[in-house]
Amino acid sequence: MKRISLIGSTGSIGKSTLSVVEHLSDRFSIFALTANSAVGLLADQVAVFRPEVVGVTDARHVDAFRRACRDRSVAVPEVVTGPDGLRQITSAPEVDIVVSAAVGAAGLWPTYTAVAAGKIVALANKEAMVVAGELLCKTSEVTGAQIVPIDSEHSAVDQCLRAGARGEVLRLILTASGGPFRETPVERLVRVTPEEALKHPTWKMGKRITIDSATLMNKGLEVIEARWLFDIPAQKVDIMVHPQSIVHSMVEFVDGSIVAQLGTADMRQPIQYALTYPERLPSPVAPLDWGAVSRLEFHLPDRQKFPCIALAYQAIELGDTAPCVVNAADEIAVEEFLNGNIPFTDIPNVIDAALDAHDLQSGSSLDSILEADRWAREFAKRWVGHRHAAQC
Repeated sequence: MKRISLIGSTGSIGKSTLSVVEHLSDRFSIFALTANSAVGLLADQVAVFRPEVVGVTDARHVDAFRRACRDRSVAVPEVVTGPDGLRQITSAPEVDIVVSAAVGAAGLWPTYTAVAAGKIVALANKEAMVVAGELLCKTSEVTGAQIVPIDSEHSAVDQCLRAGARGEVLRLILTASGGPFRETPVERLVRVTPEEALKHPTWKMGKRITIDSATLMNKGLEVIEARWLFDIPAQKVDIMVHPQSIVHSMVEFVDGSIVAQLGTADMRQPIQYALTYPERLPSPVAPLDWGAVSRLEFHLPDRQKFPCIALAYQAIELGDTAPCVVNAADEIAVEEFLNGNIPFTDIPNVIDAALDAHDLQSGSSLDSILEADRWAREFAKRWVGHRHAAQC
């Protein structure tokens, strides 16, 4: 029986993880659950999974969580708060696996703490690897931590890599649905609304990752993540648009062979793979219905229409804190778009301006990473403010 600390239990990945744990209840139990503010759902999860510890990231919601537990006649477990609470949960000696599913850069601290503690880290928070890939990899080499990706694309690559030796790999091919604007004329993008951008054709996800999928920045961030997860130059990581979302990614080997991982679009499959690695067990995911598969399409993304892809490659080429700046500026730009403060087409403009203005710092220092994250967020907010002033 392996014990899990689940960071971000009320999000889509968190809920899918709990579905897998319930399916494999003879193998896994929940030591800790964490959430930011969705305390009603968190209390429901506590009633089912009975964790020993609960982390409420925003301490202002602790009383509401306790009331929600009492309303459900559920015993209130130990409650910890803030970054210190997350560090306690992810480094606890009772924990075997940490599932890092917090949204955005907030997932960096718990992920780093888990790696520093030598845990198995099932990583859904791609931002942690994007902003601190060098640091996390170096730390894992020292502590023996194992980082297993949950992202469907990186899980697919991880599975395909088992078909050959690392020196036999020619390139990695990450697939993308193309998002809701794959066929939208470029001149219309300036007028798209947040409601339109949030209509992902395949996956039901959180707001930030859904907008990132619409700009294809999500795929750019995945290139950065793949560079560190698989220790491969970004120049050997390609993107291919695949609207059907059946082939989750591919690996091309030096002999010309291409190994692909296919499956139903259900995040429980890569989550279970990460939790049970290197074993494979029956899962709750419905098998792929080949009768419903009429065709599989692949084509290159339009990099002029979606400039965020090039910005991600530029960031990994610059190295050090550049990926951190891209991630932070993107997070603010997405927020400003959702709030109606900038058009959709300004999201890459914010990122580009931040990347151009940033003075690179070491990517192997947590302090410099956190400072770059803070700087980029402030820069992006100022950029949007200046944009408003110029338009008034």
